[in-house]
Formats: sequence, C-alpha cells, structure tokens
Amino acid sequence: MKVPVVDLSPCSLCGACIEVSPSVFRLNDAGHIEIIERISYPKIEVDEAIKYCPEDCIYWEDI
Repeated sequence: MKVPVVDLSPCSLCGACIEVSPSVFRLNDAGHIEIIERISYPKIEVDEAIKYCPEDCIYWEDI
C-alpha cells in the first residue's frame, strides 16, 4: 500500500495540496500541512497535489 508523505522542511505552506485534495491534506493546529488518516488515498488527487506542489515536498511512500 502507498501513502502520501509531506516533507515539511521545504514546504512553503502555499496550500495548493489542500485546494487540490482537501480529503487528504489539511492544515493542523501547529500551522503545518498534514496527511489525513484514511484507509486508502485517491491516487488521482494525490498525484495532482504532487504535480502542483511548488516545493516538490509531496511524494508516495510504500508501507
């Protein structure tokens, strides 16, 4: 199974991932992007978030 991951170091908090895939990404109370826990993740939505991330900090990881 693959899950999306956000590398917070280069993340500029632009919010593009939240706009493209609000069912997967959100802003947490600390002001950082986080992944919403799900049983599975919509590949098309996450791939769009990866495509539009200006910092290239979103990627898939096998678990």
